[in-house]
Amino acid sequence: MSSVIRVVLAEDQAIVRAGFRALLDAESNIEVAGEAETGDQALQQVRALRPDVVVMDIRMPGMDGLEATRRITEDTALSDTRVLVLTTFELDEYVFSALRAGASGFLLKGGEPADLLLAIRVVATGESLLAPSVTRRLIEAYTARPDGTTNPPIEGLDELTAREHEVLKLVAAGLTNAEIAQTLQLSPLTAKTHVSRILMKLGARDRVQLVVLAYQSHLVET
Repeated sequence: MSSVIRVVLAEDQAIVRAGFRALLDAESNIEVAGEAETGDQALQQVRALRPDVVVMDIRMPGMDGLEATRRITEDTALSDTRVLVLTTFELDEYVFSALRAGASGFLLKGGEPADLLLAIRVVATGESLLAPSVTRRLIEAYTARPDGTTNPPIEGLDELTAREHEVLKLVAAGLTNAEIAQTLQLSPLTAKTHVSRILMKLGARDRVQLVVLAYQSHLVET
């Protein structure tokens, strides 16, 4: 990624999209590379422009933001592009669908402008971002299942070392690599290496998917 973060805005409401563009254009290190008002356009724009981040609305005509996100994250040619889902909806079905589709971050539209700028910068570095309310919902969904059903086993989980299990639990708790290093008395580089190996072994795209997998497998309990 270059010093300037290139962004594609995918939002079906022109007035909202214009507001986002004005906000981002005012930043010296963020460039709006393209805009889209449908999921199909978003996919076309991303394939043509290869941005660092896509700010993706969920509800759009035609192909919705969830399907567009899924197609972007499944395309190995777009592995350097991160998707930040931005929506007015906080319903579980949208939250979990977006995360399972491979979104690297999730923000509600009612937040402060500074929240969006921070989220874009965080996601662009390869880190992931979840609103606190979303993390709470992940915990509730995967540690309290009143119907008695269980999630399928997570492939690759048994390949993790004891230390990697520790690191995964801390990732799920929301700790950064630096905080993990401090907690386990490791060097920051060692902590980063552990996270990278966990991502590889579990076939996860980023830290958000690690959080989902940790709760699905009940490695983290309330």
